[in-house]
Amino acid sequence: MELYRSSNNHGDVIGRAMDVPPRTVIIDEGDPARSVYKIQVGQVMLSKLLPDGRRQIFELLGPGSIFGVTPNQRHDSVAESLTDTKLSIFERSWLNHVPSIENSFVHCLEAQICALHDHAVLLGRKTATERVSTYILNLVNGHAQNSEQTQSHVFVIVPMTRSEIADYLGLTLETVSRAFSRLKRLGVIAYERHDGPMRVAIHRLGPLTGTYWTA
Repeated sequence: MELYRSSNNHGDVIGRAMDVPPRTVIIDEGDPARSVYKIQVGQVMLSKLLPDGRRQIFELLGPGSIFGVTPNQRHDSVAESLTDTKLSIFERSWLNHVPSIENSFVHCLEAQICALHDHAVLLGRKTATERVSTYILNLVNGHAQNSEQTQSHVFVIVPMTRSEIADYLGLTLETVSRAFSRLKRLGVIAYERHDGPMRVAIHRLGPLTGTYWTA
């Protein structure tokens, strides 16, 4: 078993290192909550299912993010890898005895809470086009390993299907498709339909997110 060491004032805290292929359920709803996970490389989405099968994806996480934290004995959501992912896994019982690691996790979680606040605003106030625009730009800002830049464009890999994007943005699949088509017609993104993750070229998309003032 490969080990991950995190140095601190109390010595080394050892966590298990885990390589996860894309589209793997890491945590299922109802699993015992024995461990906390930190993403070293890759992307993970968190979701909940309603009794009728509808799904809400409520958080997208990248390198440095923490998940698996819960006050309960069992997990109440699903964590699934979107890409090849490397995790560090720490037993909850260890964290109670190592304040330095616990504090570093708190800082990570504070940033994630701020991101959830922004997502609540997106769901409550933004139009469909603004939601899709914000989602694409957040992929660039939060997951730099999936993006590249030229003199005129930024290119980003979209790891989610359109159905998953709809579940994340609180939209229907049809509305997401129309929003992508509208952004393409406006010339602020370019993409081609093909099998596998979509590669999107971005040009002056910021003003359409509803966050930036336009001249």
